[in-house]
Amino acid sequence: MWTASAHIITAVIGSGVLSLGWAIAQLGWVAGPAVMLLFSFVTYYTSALLADCYRSGDESSGKRNYTYMDAVNANLSGIKVQVCGFLQYATIVGVAIGYTIAASISMLAIKRANCFHVEGHGDPCNISSTPYMIIFGVAEIFFSQIPDFDQISWLSILAAVMSFTYSTIGLGLGVVQVVANKGAKGSFTGISIGVVTPMDKVWRSLQAFGDIAFAYSYSLILIEIQDTIKAPPPSESKVMRRATIVSVAVTTLFYMLCGCSGYAAFGDEAPGNLLTGFGFYEPFWLLDVANAAIVVHLVGAYQVYCQPLFAFVEKWAQQRWPKSRYITGEIDVPLPLPSSSGAGRRCFRLNLFRLTWRSAFVVVTTVVSMLLPFFNDVVGFLGALGFWPLTVYFPVEMYIVQKRIPKWSTRWVCLQLLSLACLIITVASAAGSVAGIISDLKVYKPFATTY
Repeated sequence: MWTASAHIITAVIGSGVLSLGWAIAQLGWVAGPAVMLLFSFVTYYTSALLADCYRSGDESSGKRNYTYMDAVNANLSGIKVQVCGFLQYATIVGVAIGYTIAASISMLAIKRANCFHVEGHGDPCNISSTPYMIIFGVAEIFFSQIPDFDQISWLSILAAVMSFTYSTIGLGLGVVQVVANKGAKGSFTGISIGVVTPMDKVWRSLQAFGDIAFAYSYSLILIEIQDTIKAPPPSESKVMRRATIVSVAVTTLFYMLCGCSGYAAFGDEAPGNLLTGFGFYEPFWLLDVANAAIVVHLVGAYQVYCQPLFAFVEKWAQQRWPKSRYITGEIDVPLPLPSSSGAGRRCFRLNLFRLTWRSAFVVVTTVVSMLLPFFNDVVGFLGALGFWPLTVYFPVEMYIVQKRIPKWSTRWVCLQLLSLACLIITVASAAGSVAGIISDLKVYKPFATTY
């Protein structure tokens, strides 16, 4: 349960937590926390439905579904399986790009915080993000060679600790700012019309919905995380439900504290990213620690998210070319560590296809990140795009089939209403993010963006 919770917290408390002050600023003191609680409940409920689909039939002895696509294939059929696979892996690619952008902004923020400290707050300290994206990409090429999910639990636990570190620093700085302001800023309805146009208010509110939805989404890797849980008893779905309660409760608590403290500290001027938007300048060393923790966390989160895609492509290649030495052969690379038995050195089993395919994937996502360095709108769009189908629609449809819920029964109608409501939210927040991306593109030059 604890390693599953660590995997979920690593995947969920991503850099999304830092945009929540901005999201609450768009919605206000009433709607902001209410929307956050609503999404936490929807995520918990649909994750519990999805956890029940890990095994087909009996929850302790039924056939296992090792991936999200396997679960969809076992319960639904036809075009739905292809649509689910496309959406799941497209979202993973999007998350990888979003995390690369976020990590580069945090590395850049360390450099800028030191620049502001030396040169003064009046200096623009403009620095290009491109070199930092390359540094992050090189690190990910190295870590992407870890073969599969059950071997990255140490990275997940380290990343979860880092997420608590920077969330706590963000919370602490927000509280200090509120004390310095002699009270909380903000209003019940959020950013006021006049500061922004009525149309902007609508688009920003919709984008805030997308940011909050993205901050909770981890359903697309839930089955893969559940597959790391020990065999029954108790059944994997029971353990996963407990892990989901723990992780969603912890996440919601942190989101509430960080989002609300960010809004209380800055009001309508809350930055899109609490620790890199330079609402705070001092103490600069504390900002450096927080941003370094974000980078370490995102290195782990990138791997947790990308493992299902890596595994899918490698499994497909092995089935397609089972006799190819390039795809199935392994080379023993000696490491400067003693083996577990104490005799000789430990070896790392290097697969050439894994090395080239995973490295190529990291290179492509890094290059795309350099082309699209506007973080908030990209995050909102990805959150909206993947939220309804992967977090709500497929879990609800699979649960209805698995539990044989009769059509038009009260339970069936309630589940379909939940799905419809989330579809409306998804379409609206995707539209808000597209409007934001269009306005970003008007002032943007490829590979030349500085912060």
